[in-house]
Amino acid sequence: MNPFRRKPPSDELPPDAGARAWTSSARIGRILDQGFGFLVVGAGISVLALAALLGWELYQGAKEAIRRYGAGFLVSSHWDPVAGRFGALPFLYGTFVSSALALLLAFPLSVATALSLTEFAPVRLRRPVLALVDLMAAVPSVVWGLWAMFEMVPWLRQTAFPFLQKFFGWLPFFQGTIYGVSLLAGALVIAMMITPIVTSLAIEILQSVPLTLREAAWALGATRWEVMRVAVLPYVRSSLVGAGVLGLGRALGETMAVTMVIGNRPEILLSLFAPGYTLASVLVNEFAEVTSEEHLSALFEIGLTLVAVTFVVNFLARLLIRSVPFFFAPRPLRTQSMETNG
Repeated sequence: MNPFRRKPPSDELPPDAGARAWTSSARIGRILDQGFGFLVVGAGISVLALAALLGWELYQGAKEAIRRYGAGFLVSSHWDPVAGRFGALPFLYGTFVSSALALLLAFPLSVATALSLTEFAPVRLRRPVLALVDLMAAVPSVVWGLWAMFEMVPWLRQTAFPFLQKFFGWLPFFQGTIYGVSLLAGALVIAMMITPIVTSLAIEILQSVPLTLREAAWALGATRWEVMRVAVLPYVRSSLVGAGVLGLGRALGETMAVTMVIGNRPEILLSLFAPGYTLASVLVNEFAEVTSEEHLSALFEIGLTLVAVTFVVNFLARLLIRSVPFFFAPRPLRTQSMETNG
């Protein structure tokens, strides 16, 4: 080929050159689309494979305990590694009670804080408080545990628990010896840990409400409370429950902070002043001090139980979001014209 030969002008190009270029570009686009689709599907399959692998490894480790104890492992209240007796009921009780109490304390406070910041607080106050909430959500659990052990537990033992026992001691939940470390102390530290998380999620959810909904309620003469009740909360009720579910999932798996303040005693007592134990706490306390293969297998079954509890709770929560009506059901506004005509 002669390198000095003049190239033909564009009007001398073959008539199908544009079609060939378009076909080549379309082919490359299809290849890239297929490659991206395979990549996304592979990522989804890898998540399922990782979950299946986790369950399989836990089952393999717990197989001996499952074979020996069966379903009785979940309903037995005896845990004695020296005598070779293992039952998970005290840990299930401590996990559910501490998590439920923590959510009961944290969820209303989180939603109220989010509503106050998004609907009432001035912008100058809103920004630093939001930054503080995000900062608290990033505090490691061991730091919360150290603070609770050296500051919160002594105050509970000397002030808060005697007050509760004095005025509410007729209830079985506030009876018995006060130790400081207890189920209630564990629930309080969990509530402090999940409150910033649920608050941050609730703020993002409330900020997603379209401004037109608020403006429509204001145009009808609604007050701020009526705007929240009729326009804001019904729009985000399922999302707020979902934020609470995420907080509950965080509470179920919390380990270090709870281990430091819950007391770590495998007993089932109605008193919230009594020490307790959780599924995660027994794993972190005893895994490094296994006394036998049977003990190790029982700990693996504890881990398998914790994973199963988390999956079941999240599944039931999704059903709850879809089927259970929310407390703040929208009701008709009473406008000024209605009051005048009435």
